[in-house]
Amino acid sequence: MRAMQVTELGQPLTLEDIPEPQAAPGQVVVKVRTCGLNFGDLLIIKGTYQEKPQLPFTLGMELCGTVTAVGEGVTDLLTGQRVAAYCGFDALADYAAIPANVCVPVPDEMTDEHAAAFLIAYGTSHVALSYKAGLKPGERLLVLGASGGVGLTAVELGKLMGAEVVAVARGAEKLQVAKQAGADHLVNSETDDIREMVKALGGADVVYDPIGGDQFRAALRACNPEARLIPLGFASGEVPQIPANHLLVKNLTVIGFYWGGYTRVNPAVLTDSFRELIAWYVEGRIHPHVSHVLPLEEANDALDLLRTRKATGKVVVRIS
Repeated sequence: MRAMQVTELGQPLTLEDIPEPQAAPGQVVVKVRTCGLNFGDLLIIKGTYQEKPQLPFTLGMELCGTVTAVGEGVTDLLTGQRVAAYCGFDALADYAAIPANVCVPVPDEMTDEHAAAFLIAYGTSHVALSYKAGLKPGERLLVLGASGGVGLTAVELGKLMGAEVVAVARGAEKLQVAKQAGADHLVNSETDDIREMVKALGGADVVYDPIGGDQFRAALRACNPEARLIPLGFASGEVPQIPANHLLVKNLTVIGFYWGGYTRVNPAVLTDSFRELIAWYVEGRIHPHVSHVLPLEEANDALDLLRTRKATGKVVVRIS
């Protein structure tokens, strides 16, 4: 089968012909239709992600496809069933063997592109805002990187949860995408002073930050007393150092959050979140934003859209 693999860290993916996988006990084999790309894929290629698979390996964290084989002990999935899955790796291929317990049945109303773009982006924002930060109606939510894959879902879900949403993104075009997702206030990170603009609005009660660096520091200084900050990525390339004295003065809480870790420590958090999110999708309350869909052979071009920040929302690779 075809697979886009990392054969050398820091180098473009190569299209390889590798054996089709078999379903081990507890696994299913999925014929992949679409794969959603994520910023974490870029970190994996560089070797700087939390998890470091052995070379060579097939890239791709999340997928939508059809179950073609069921391993021993799997009773809740059937061949021919359409599923989405967070698999961590292996999604940029014709077939993937993945644990059955990370698969989520996909409703007929959901397209392949939306299903592949759904789990990580919406799951990350939903668990972060609801389960971790306890976002309440009427609170002011500051979203950094608001036009990106996870940031845009944080804008949409924050508004759905009743928050007043302040979106920070680079340039007017990306801010317009955030506005369409429900942002109440727009801050241009290229030209505006994030700290001063947020303070002028009344300060932030919750900060959602996939960026880090200077933007995190500005957001920290714009927080209201008892605000909660969620650093969940460092797209700027800089992991911020948090001054503890600032936390003390305002009684701030910084919440560590790695969404993928819940597959091991508490999978029920994710399955409960998916159940609610899929219901919202079917009801028409959330609308995934996919800016680009490219074929498997152009996966490197698709990754470049993330690397150069030319995409908004999600980039999806169509396999079949």
